[in-house]
Amino acid sequence: MRVGARIFKTGIAITLALFIAKLLNMPSPVFAGIAATFAIKPTIYRSYLSIIEQVQGNVIGAIIAVILFMAFGNHLIIVGFGAIIIIILMLKLKLENNVSLALVTMIVIMETPGENFLQVAGIRFSTLFLGIMSSFIVNLIFLPPKYEKKLYVRIAHVTEDLLKFIRITSRHEVDYSLLKDEIPEIKERVYKVEQLYTLFKEDRAYSKKKKHDVQRKIVLYKQMVTILNLSFIILKRLYHYKNDIVHLPKEIQEMIQEQIEFLVNEHEKLLLMFLGKVKGNAENQKIGDQQRNELMDLFHQKLKDETFRADLQSYHIMNLLALLVDYQEELEHLEKLIDVFQTYHKHNNQNDITLAELDEQ
Repeated sequence: MRVGARIFKTGIAITLALFIAKLLNMPSPVFAGIAATFAIKPTIYRSYLSIIEQVQGNVIGAIIAVILFMAFGNHLIIVGFGAIIIIILMLKLKLENNVSLALVTMIVIMETPGENFLQVAGIRFSTLFLGIMSSFIVNLIFLPPKYEKKLYVRIAHVTEDLLKFIRITSRHEVDYSLLKDEIPEIKERVYKVEQLYTLFKEDRAYSKKKKHDVQRKIVLYKQMVTILNLSFIILKRLYHYKNDIVHLPKEIQEMIQEQIEFLVNEHEKLLLMFLGKVKGNAENQKIGDQQRNELMDLFHQKLKDETFRADLQSYHIMNLLALLVDYQEELEHLEKLIDVFQTYHKHNNQNDITLAELDEQ
């Protein structure tokens, strides 16, 4: 189990809620601690959205509790009936993530003694609300999530492993039984990168500072994730079409391998270019275009040969070649995005991710 910032923040939020509740001499500070456990989220933006929904759930639970208590009392059956009403209402309002808090609010208030019911109920409601606010404050101030470095490091590591497999698979040097087992694991790692990108994007959504800087970074990382997905698809195609590739004429096999080697090198170079470690080279694009055109021309010529078409499932090779074309175009687009970002943000220090940090994580 990894002990992360979210675990520490949950503990801090509960402590803060209990401390403030006792400081204000609230009769049941434990309710503040309970409410604080519901509000810690992985990003500040999600925490902001969550607090709005939790306040709504808290209010709904309190209103239902007061109405039922005033009308029917707090018999166990009435409490259960109230829970059913709240669940249905919360689902109708699409607040299902906060059903638990609404139910806690209702139970806490309905268990209030009959004397001075409204006053005690109001205090308990305020105590729960205090817990929610404590979590939001902790999420905002203590150990605010910083996903950019994590995202880049994760992209770099997954890309490195993925491109190694693409290289050795294109050379027919891979152990295919091993690759079969590795593909699902790589898929899971790519999925986790997508999840981390979502958190990074959400965490940036609330910020108003350096708006254009933020937007460009979101677009840039989205392109990195897109290319990561595309390279994973290429690896799968190399695995699934291995028999078709082996039966291609030697000349086409070598050209496909040469094109893949070029694109993989470009992919690695762009990740370093983002760190400011290498510069773009316009000549590389011309080399890539030339290799692609020669490969396509040769393949089209071979398609005219009926024997060639009969010896393999040519549409598999066409699919692979189309993916390589997409891969090249997406890499070119990423290079333009990096160039624009670095041109307009030369003094931006947020990209100071070192190669040593990549090795450490």
